[in-house]
Amino acid sequence: MFRFAHPHILWALLLIPVMVATLFVIGRMRRRSLRRFGNPELLAALMPDVSRARLAIKSTLFVLAFALLVVAAARPQFGSKLREERSEGVEMMLVVDVSNSMLAEDFSPNRLERTRYAIDKLFSSLKQDRVGLVVFAGEAKVQLPITTDYRMARSFAKRLSPDLVSVQGTELGQAISLAALSFSQDGDAGRVMVLITDGEAHDAAAVDAAKRAAEQGIRIFAIGIGTPEGAPIRIGGEFIKDERDEMVVSRLNEQMLTEITGAADGAYIRASNAAFGLEEIVAEIEKTEQGELTSQRFDEYDEQYLWWVVAAFVLLVLEELMLDRRNPRLRRINLWEKEQAN
Repeated sequence: MFRFAHPHILWALLLIPVMVATLFVIGRMRRRSLRRFGNPELLAALMPDVSRARLAIKSTLFVLAFALLVVAAARPQFGSKLREERSEGVEMMLVVDVSNSMLAEDFSPNRLERTRYAIDKLFSSLKQDRVGLVVFAGEAKVQLPITTDYRMARSFAKRLSPDLVSVQGTELGQAISLAALSFSQDGDAGRVMVLITDGEAHDAAAVDAAKRAAEQGIRIFAIGIGTPEGAPIRIGGEFIKDERDEMVVSRLNEQMLTEITGAADGAYIRASNAAFGLEEIVAEIEKTEQGELTSQRFDEYDEQYLWWVVAAFVLLVLEELMLDRRNPRLRRINLWEKEQAN
């Protein structure tokens, strides 16, 4: 695996066209100055040792040496080993409701925005655990497979939106089943699933899915976001109304979430504007038996910049040794004349 440790330094290569243009302009100015002294052919005869080709070669060597030094400064590296890294932790799959009901404003500024903030805060505090993300509404999708790349996980969490799922509704059972299949199959790490939803579903399959997940050793925790009193849903500045032209109110269904978590040896927590509940759940998860997590990655790199520095040094030495004029001593040596004399 090849990489540059400091790839931003390669932008300095954009100076090469400027250098070439500058050297070209200097050459033209020099030739123009010589024309002021007389006929170019006569000046060439008076200055037989002057070599335009040598000047061009010296300039080329200098530019090439500069390019090599820029590449060396960017520190080219080759990955030398694929190292297996072991750690203790759990695999945590977040199952997040992105249905339109999550846009209700009984949380500030709304349920989904509050969820995004809480998940981002969670991912920024994790150390060794693996995380994944499943989103659902009328269907479920794996948004982020199990990973230890928390930076990527935070990026995905910030894009949570109802637009991620084309079918509206609340298929909680399908989401639980999909999340259960999304855990890695290797290792003996503890597996936990965290549901974040208002639970507004009439999905009898959800409890059955939770029981099947429990049979696989998966514990399910749930955070209910919303209030039993409920709140209207506003999309595009307008409140949603039903077929009777009455305002739709989304209410928290705690009974459903309690049944799900009870079936999978978990716990249910109701979120509030003051405390979302993820910290309490993480504290409970830390009590879960943690297993060994293994990951493989290139993280030992061999530095290759020295070869580029040596090549640049050789070019600079050649550029320095090459004179602007022909060497008069070497010019007296004519091997062809010696051969003809023999």
